[in-house]
Amino acid sequence: MSWFSIKKRLTLPTENETKPMTIQEAIEDGMTSSDFEHRIIVTSYKNLWVSFYGTLIDPKKLHNDVIKKLQDHQFHTPEDLRTFISIDDTKLTSDGNVVADSLMRGYACIQLEEQAALCILVAIQTDDNREITIPEVEFSVIGPKESFVEGIDTNINLVRKRIPVPDLKVKEYTVGTLSRTRVCIMYIQSIANEENVNTMIERVSSIQFDQINDSSYINQMIEDQTNSPFPQFIDTERPDRVAALLAEGKVIVLADGSPQAITGPTTLVEFFSAFEDYFLSWHIATAFRLIRLFAVWFSIFATPLYVAVLTYHAEIIPQDLLATLIVSRSQIPFPPILEALFLELTIELLREAGARLPTKVGQTIGIVGGIVIGTAAVEAGLTSNVLLIIVALAALASFTTPVYRMGNTIRLIRFPYIFASQLWGLVGLAILFNFMLVHLLTITSLGRPYLAPLYPTRLADFKDAFFRMPFNFQSKRPIHLQTKNNVRFNKRKAKKKKDIDEGI
Repeated sequence: MSWFSIKKRLTLPTENETKPMTIQEAIEDGMTSSDFEHRIIVTSYKNLWVSFYGTLIDPKKLHNDVIKKLQDHQFHTPEDLRTFISIDDTKLTSDGNVVADSLMRGYACIQLEEQAALCILVAIQTDDNREITIPEVEFSVIGPKESFVEGIDTNINLVRKRIPVPDLKVKEYTVGTLSRTRVCIMYIQSIANEENVNTMIERVSSIQFDQINDSSYINQMIEDQTNSPFPQFIDTERPDRVAALLAEGKVIVLADGSPQAITGPTTLVEFFSAFEDYFLSWHIATAFRLIRLFAVWFSIFATPLYVAVLTYHAEIIPQDLLATLIVSRSQIPFPPILEALFLELTIELLREAGARLPTKVGQTIGIVGGIVIGTAAVEAGLTSNVLLIIVALAALASFTTPVYRMGNTIRLIRFPYIFASQLWGLVGLAILFNFMLVHLLTITSLGRPYLAPLYPTRLADFKDAFFRMPFNFQSKRPIHLQTKNNVRFNKRKAKKKKDIDEGI
């Protein structure tokens, strides 16, 4: 006779599998922590039992808005307490799980008796959010100077005051079995496509993870293609940009503790348009967008083209330039591929060092280090001065991308192109570009095409893609969003300008 041992898999309880508990069990569980307080409050009528985490509540609120208000009043039930406490955020409950969760969010639990089965929860959490400051990443000379903070309620307020309509809906969910992070989905009901909204709600509510520290976690978990290096949602710290995207019909995700909002669905072209473009005249904004697109192309292909041409296609170099290249590479002992990789990796090291060091020190390291290392490398014969200029310009061009996550992608995909140019020259570049194009065609954002309006071709959407046409040309919302109401304003009335004698 053989015996088999059955191993049971140990799993942590999820949000839906939380073990039921009583109020007393929740309080006893809290008392195992040193910062938990369970005390008697003596009043002129009857004693009260108050439980709270001292590190999460504001003592002034507890004393002034709760204890003082209850000192000289008569009360018989927890419901009576609500009439005397000068705090709006209160709730009655007999559920120990609700009590445990509320205590961890800065609530105080008040009981008429120590073993009472019913209690009142009062919100007296500390207001420790930092002040609203100017945007650090998406800074603009013209336009609003407010940015999101780590408090989700403050962030919702910043959006609502820009869109003061009841049609702006907020759906709140709790994500993370340990962090219990508040996540809000915002959209304008009369504009946003229901399929986009439902897809976003389904993906956010179905996230299975223990600790959500930032909206970046959510961003990665709700992407359509998680294996793609290309970001499929734009995260922004500007409430004015969020308001503008909501008006277009997009869906927004805010997470408590994160100063970034997730916006979607989005397209590849949107990653290269800065929100400051809308504060400038359309001529200048269009020129800047074209410059950014050229800068992205140059940043990706400049170094691979150098390697491909010098390795396989020297005959296409103009005669006047050929002499300069020969002189610059005459003392270089390495092939172009090693020369290029050395400089590219040096640039990446300087970037990482500058990003990890304190601000002023990092800026100094980036500038001085680049000059010193570049000059020393050329004088030592490790690299040519021509390639040094190309790599420096390519690194500078990559910084023109307004969205940080897309800038990182551009830095990454440059290296496969360098290896392809070494293996097959210009043919390798063409093959890899086709692979990347096919990959981009397969990407979607909330099920919407990533390459719109290029594919599928939407000529009407070009007015705010590669070019930024005047506002009176943008009377309809983007077609790829499939909004309920695609009309933003009356185009004829917008173009008609009245004189002073015509009246209003």
